[in-house]
Amino acid sequence: MDGLLSKLRSLDAYPKVNEDFYSRTLSGGIITLASSVVMLLLFVSELRLYLHAVTETTLRVDTSRGEKLRINFDVTFPALQCSIISLDAMDISGQEHLDVKHDIFKQRIDAHGNVIATRQDAVGGMKMEKPLQHHGGRLEHNETYCGSCYGAQESDDQCCNTCEDVREAYRKKGWGVSNPDLLDQCKREGFLQSIKDEEGEGCNIYGFIEVNKVAGNFHFAPGKSFQQSNVHVHDLLPFQKDSFNVSHKINKLSFGEYFPGVVNPLDRAQWVQHSSYGMYQYFIKVVPTVYTDINDHIILSNQFSVTEHFRSSESGRVQALPGVFFFYDLSPIKVTFTEQHVSFLHFLTNVCAIVGGVFTVSGIIDSFVYHGQRAIKKKMEIGKFN
Repeated sequence: MDGLLSKLRSLDAYPKVNEDFYSRTLSGGIITLASSVVMLLLFVSELRLYLHAVTETTLRVDTSRGEKLRINFDVTFPALQCSIISLDAMDISGQEHLDVKHDIFKQRIDAHGNVIATRQDAVGGMKMEKPLQHHGGRLEHNETYCGSCYGAQESDDQCCNTCEDVREAYRKKGWGVSNPDLLDQCKREGFLQSIKDEEGEGCNIYGFIEVNKVAGNFHFAPGKSFQQSNVHVHDLLPFQKDSFNVSHKINKLSFGEYFPGVVNPLDRAQWVQHSSYGMYQYFIKVVPTVYTDINDHIILSNQFSVTEHFRSSESGRVQALPGVFFFYDLSPIKVTFTEQHVSFLHFLTNVCAIVGGVFTVSGIIDSFVYHGQRAIKKKMEIGKFN
């Protein structure tokens, strides 16, 4: 038994030195205190890293097909009233969403940015007595109302009971409404008067739209849009205005759900129009993103980068449609973020590396200082004797 213990004793890699041979110095004490503080700080940093999840980032080819892209927006137009702003969306597959109203809300704001009224964008009209019928006469007692579409009806039994119905029928025909007061429905509903009543107001429009996950654009512009000779145009004549100020502030713009760490570069972006006419364009590169949290909850979202351009009207060229346009394209590369915890063995390894590294470095520094002090002291003693 004694022989076994003797062999184990011979394997000791840490031979002990009698305390009588120790030499403790002031510099050694200072270095020990400083190295202890450094060890503590590094240990706390490593402990925080271990207790909190870390995010691993990988890049992959996006092979998803047939998905929808949700666009969330909140845009304020301080110089455009709500009654004239419309939202259109279209993509390269040929799908169009003109004058989008579903899940869209508008807030009328005054010149100081205070909210006057909030409403969900919808089609509606006022009820009037004896409106003009489809057959040309006036509505009589107990007769069902069927308003005239003024030649824009697609079938003989189609009715246009509101000003919005007439404008929509005109849009489908590719026609523009030159004077709404010539239309019985618009005149009765006070279409032009409602626009005049909102003169000097602004509009905050917010909500979301869902589009195909392909390249496309959506834009905010005055007037109702329609196709004329295969060209997308807006009917601006009813508003009887020479210019439209499309100054705007983007309170929020995102593609998909929120996930931790996302940065949307257009949030709180602002632009002021100084010319009388023109369109402001944003060219957006959307990067599909998948975020998996520590509980394996998957968030399908997107990030994006953006460049901007203002296109003003120039002499000799077709006037640019006034509005704010967002042209987006999708990246073929998908970014994947995965939250995960650092393993305990990795944490233990790093702690040992911290302690051993700091101890070794401080020992080297202490040895350098100690031997330096001894050399200087010896030279000073030799100088005294000489």
